[in-house]
Amino acid sequence: MADVTVLGAPWCPDCRRTKRFLAEQRVSYDWVDIDKDPAGLRRVEEIQKGGRTIPTVVFADGSVLVDPENEELARKLGLALEPQRRMYDLAIVGGGPAGLGAAIYAAREGIEAIVVDRGGLGGQAGVTERIDNYPGFPEGIGGAELADRFIAQARKYGVELLSGVAVDSIVREGDDLCLHLGGAGEVTGHAALLVPGSTYRRLGVPGEDELIGAGVHFCATCDGPFYRGAEELLVIGGGNSALEEGLFLTQFAKRVRILQRGHELTGSRLLQDRVRTDERVTVDVDSEVVELRGDGHLESVVVRTSGAERELRPAAAFVFIGLTPNTEFVHGLVDLDERGFILTDEAFRTSVPGIYGAGDARRGATKQLASAVGDGVAALISLRSYLQAHGDICTVDVEP
Repeated sequence: MADVTVLGAPWCPDCRRTKRFLAEQRVSYDWVDIDKDPAGLRRVEEIQKGGRTIPTVVFADGSVLVDPENEELARKLGLALEPQRRMYDLAIVGGGPAGLGAAIYAAREGIEAIVVDRGGLGGQAGVTERIDNYPGFPEGIGGAELADRFIAQARKYGVELLSGVAVDSIVREGDDLCLHLGGAGEVTGHAALLVPGSTYRRLGVPGEDELIGAGVHFCATCDGPFYRGAEELLVIGGGNSALEEGLFLTQFAKRVRILQRGHELTGSRLLQDRVRTDERVTVDVDSEVVELRGDGHLESVVVRTSGAERELRPAAAFVFIGLTPNTEFVHGLVDLDERGFILTDEAFRTSVPGIYGAGDARRGATKQLASAVGDGVAALISLRSYLQAHGDICTVDVEP
């Protein structure tokens, strides 16, 4: 039994948010669908004296939170939510591989840094079932374990880490930058590094949250090799990423089926031609996923095509319907492209002096773990020069 039980329903957006937050913090929990479990519904009613508000979160000590905000969950889990002091050399917004990589290098160079992440430290890597393409791990490594290693190394060098704390906005105060934190006051840095990452757009259908990492994936490079020899893999989406990843997956599965919600594929003509001429690839247009089914692992996908529903049984489903950069808090502050990705120059500088950008939220990023780490480190080295030029830090010689 897990230490946390979440009682809710698949259609409830706050239930999905709560489960996602717990997963980001790598907290194991039991999920009870009250629509299918009468005992679960009765338990909710007993706890709330007849009420049915969900999610209802029950902890091992018997305490209960009803429809909690992420901050309430964070406090209950014992996460640090307030910075230890107000001023730092560098404020890093985002605790994924890019942010943690930058923080480790910053600490080794005597730059006092704080990392603030609205979700869980480790980013997308931390909720990836297994990573097989990160250098130094020939046998592969669990995403949560690798993230924990990043975190442990940052803490070893004394980096202050805050998770479950959102940055609401950033404003300039003289030569410094003030970060307004959701529910935790504010923190000021001589410079800021924006590495908030991006979020894979999800289907928003029943069964998705429960099966992410267990047959439902967002990275063919990362997870495709686990399905070597599969009869069929499913790719959802019709843009460039979906077509590229679909072609990539043909090296593992006998057949790849691409589902496009619209009337036609939207990827480049070259990619469409390659897909259409590959005998291993089948394309279904006007097809929409309405449910993902499985008990612990994906078993089937319910698809509606031209109004009629059918059930597919792929070994796994890969979702490529776009990425959303987590940059809402800097809209109107730094220049973004039309999709919200951060615009930087070759030195990772944004349009605002003292603010740098790196990782998956930066336009042009490859969305790969190894390159995200490199992005963060390269941005830190560029940022170090800015701090030195402004007299905020001294030059420190550090072994590579």
